[in-house]
Amino acid sequence: MSADGNPFAEQRLLAAGDAVAVLERGVVTVTGPDRLGWLDSMLSQSIDAIAPGESAEALLLDPNGRVEHAMRIVDDGVATWLIVDTAEEAAALAAWLDRMRFMKQVEVADRSADFVAVGRAGMARHAEAGVEPSVVWTDPWGRGVQPGGWQYATDPAHPAAEWSWTEALVGRSEADALGPVVPASAAEALRIAAWRPAFAAEVDERTIPHELDWLRSAVHLAKGCYRGQETVAKVHNLGHPPRRLVFLHVDGSSEVPPRHGDEVVVAGTDDVVGTVTSAANHYELGPVALAVVKRSVDPAAVLEILGAEGVRLAAAQQIVVPPDAGATADVPRIPRLGAVRRGA
Repeated sequence: MSADGNPFAEQRLLAAGDAVAVLERGVVTVTGPDRLGWLDSMLSQSIDAIAPGESAEALLLDPNGRVEHAMRIVDDGVATWLIVDTAEEAAALAAWLDRMRFMKQVEVADRSADFVAVGRAGMARHAEAGVEPSVVWTDPWGRGVQPGGWQYATDPAHPAAEWSWTEALVGRSEADALGPVVPASAAEALRIAAWRPAFAAEVDERTIPHELDWLRSAVHLAKGCYRGQETVAKVHNLGHPPRRLVFLHVDGSSEVPPRHGDEVVVAGTDDVVGTVTSAANHYELGPVALAVVKRSVDPAAVLEILGAEGVRLAAAQQIVVPPDAGATADVPRIPRLGAVRRGA
C-alpha cells in the first residue's frame, strides 16, 4: 500500500505508526567473545557493557576526529549487529574492521544481502504480522541526551521529543508482510523534521560530530580512548566546530524544490556559506531542509538556497547547533608572555 502515491498521506500513515518504510540498509555482524570490548575500543560510544537487545548509536572517526562511519548497534548476546545507511558503507566498514582483528577472537561478516530494514514510527510492533525480526533497533535520538553525551541545541521545543523510531531487520521476502508499506522518502521527511543527522546525507569528508549535534546520541565524552577522541575533546572543551547544522523552513511559492547539494547563501548576496544536505516536502511543515553552514553565519540572517534553473529559494533558519557551541571548559585566557598591560 502506498496511500495512492500521495506523499503527504504516506507521511501521515508512517508518523501515526500505521505503515512501515522499507529501507535498503547495510548490515555487518561481529561475533566472538571479544566483540564488545574490541568494538568499544574503536568507537565513539560506550558499548562494552551493552545488554542483549539494547540499542545504541556510535561513530567511527578517523585520527583527526572526522566521521568515517555511523552505525546503529544492537547486541543479541551472540552477535553485535551494526546497521549502516547503505550496502556500500557496510562493505567498507566490514573490510576495515576485518583488518583490525589482530589477535582478537572476533569474526566480521557483511550480511547486507540477507536483510532489509523496516522502519516504523511509534512503539515497535514489527512482529504483529507473524514475522519475527532478526533484531530491532530503537533510535536513541528520541530518548534524549544519552549517558555521556551532550546537546548543543538550546531550543526547548526540540523536535526529537516527538521522534520515536525503530528499524527491524527482516528477510527480504518478509518485508511486505509487516503492514502497509510507504516509500523511504516518507521516512526521510520525518527524519529531517526531527533534526536527525544521517551519515549518507549530512556527512562529508570534513564532518566532525559536533557540527551535527551528534554528541547527544552517538558520543560518550567520558569513555576510554578511541580514534579521534582528542579532536572530540578539544573542540568540545576548548574550541568551536567550524560549521553548524541548521534546519531551514523554505519558501514554498516556487515549484522548484530544494535538493541535496544546493548551495546556501545569505539573502541578497552571492557568497556561499553552506550546503543543503537533506530536503523534503513535509506534510505539516511544507518544504524543509537541513543544511551545514559556516559557524560565522549570523543566526538571524535570512538565507537563500540556490536551486535549479537559477531559482533562489528564501529560507529561514532554525538553529540546531548555535555558533557558540563548544568551549564548555570555560578555560580563562592566559596573557601572552611579554604582553604589556595597559596603563603600566
